[in-house]
Parts: sequence; C-alpha cells; structure tokens
Amino acid sequence: MADVFPSGDQHEISAAGYRAVVTECGAGLRELSHDGHPLLVGFAEDEQCSWGRGQLLLPWPNRIRDGRYAFDGAEHQLPLTEVARGHASHGLTRWESWTLRERAAGSVTLGYRLMSRGGYPWTLDLMAAYSLSEAGLAVAVTAVNHGTTPAPYAAGAHPYFTAGPGDLDTWELWLPGATALVTDERLIPTGEVEVAGTDLDFGTGRVIGEQALDTAFGGLTRDDDGWAEVRLRGDREVVLRMDGHHKWVQAFTGPPGRRDGLALEPMTSPPNAFASGDDLLVLQPGVPLTVRWTVGIG
Repeated sequence: MADVFPSGDQHEISAAGYRAVVTECGAGLRELSHDGHPLLVGFAEDEQCSWGRGQLLLPWPNRIRDGRYAFDGAEHQLPLTEVARGHASHGLTRWESWTLRERAAGSVTLGYRLMSRGGYPWTLDLMAAYSLSEAGLAVAVTAVNHGTTPAPYAAGAHPYFTAGPGDLDTWELWLPGATALVTDERLIPTGEVEVAGTDLDFGTGRVIGEQALDTAFGGLTRDDDGWAEVRLRGDREVVLRMDGHHKWVQAFTGPPGRRDGLALEPMTSPPNAFASGDDLLVLQPGVPLTVRWTVGIG
C-alpha cells in the first residue's frame, strides 16, 4: 500500500505565475507562491500541519469558552480541543478528509459533510473552492444546513503570510481596523477598545517591530463593494481582501520562537461568538451561504 501524506492527497493548481497546493486534510492551503516566491509560510508535504497553518476553521474560528453555548433555547457542550485553556477551538473540520469535487489547471473544489453530533446537532454540507488568476488566489467557502432548524455558524481561515526572507520584525502592516478585542488570560474577549493612537493602530501602516500580536481587529474599513483589505509589505507586498461577511481579522505573530510569518485570519465572527452571539451567522435550512476572501501581490 502506498504511503499517505499526513495531510493526505495534495491538489496542486497554477495560473498567471501563481501556484497553490490544497490538501485533502481540512481542505487546507499548504502552499501559495508567485513567480517562485512564497507568499505563505506553509509546511512540507511529509509533515503534519502545525499551529493551524493554512487551515479552514469551520463551523467556527478561534475559541468557544469551555466549549459551552446556548442556541435557540438549547444548551450545548462541545469537546474541548484546546485542553490547556479548556476551550473548543477552531471548529470541527480541519483534521477531516475532504473529497475532491472539481479539478482544473487553475482551480480545485473540495467538499465535506459535517454530520450532526453531540455539541453541534446539525448536518452541514461544506464546499471549499480555490481558484487562481492574474488577480491571485480566490477562496470561496459555502455551507448548506441540511438540518430542520437554524444552525449557528461562523467561518475563518488561518494562513500565515510572508513578505520576504527573514522574520516579520521589519515588515510593514496596514490593517484598517478601528477596534480591537481585549482578552483575559484564557484569550476570551472581555471588551473592545478603539485602537487610534495606541500600539494596535496599523490603520496607516507601520513596521511591526518586536511587537507580539494575537489580536482580533474589528470595525474594518471597506470599499464600495463591502470588501476590507489588509496589506503586508517587506521585499514584496501581500494583499488579503475579505468580503462583507468577514467582520473581523485576527493578527497573530506566531508561536514562541518563530517570527517567520504573520497569521492574518479572516473571520466572520469574533472569538467565543457561539456563546456571546456577536456577529454570529445563522444558517437557515437549505439556504446556501458563501463567504469569500482573496490573496494576491500588491
């Protein structure tokens, strides 16, 4: 029997100088480059994904405190997957095997049926479509609720971007978020602050320096079509754009001892949204919901 990579089958696509690799495991984005220059800090095909690199986070991103929440009058308890802090973290699909649905030279679509279970008693069909063009990588994630009652839902992704060789201390970040969440020692939000004039103000762009970030930014500036844009500049510029469903972006300077990539995580809802209800999406039975984000060079 042939060996199976830790992230399963590898789906490589390319177009207009861009190249991407999407994995069977979690429909994650393992690699992204332009003209041979990496735009993403990924992982090798013979490695297991670590620190969420490139993973899709469904049906919620970030943390749910104690794994407990109430929805539509019922209490629910999810398995605790972030054991050290006692939370349910980053959804239910990132370690699952996704099925190839469509494939072309510059695009690939994978699907997964999330079955009803303890803590999340709804069945969802999920589709993740990746496509490359001169504009870069476009990602569309669609969810359909096959249950008979509305389902709580949030979508996110966890790419780590690189703007050139070396660490991120010399890179410039433009992040047009007017507010940021304050969190407790378990990284659960306790409030929201205005960032203008503080060390969390990246609205006009500045060098990251030695600053450590693990922060959710809201109040994003948007264009006439409702899209928000984040830019990271070093030897090259990487541009992340998010549609109007994405109310938040998490900036994370990485695990201890590593500063080779900046995680910029598009999120439709903030941490603990299942419990707080903040910006929580609701999937009506049989009604598809698609969220979109893109990555390209500036």
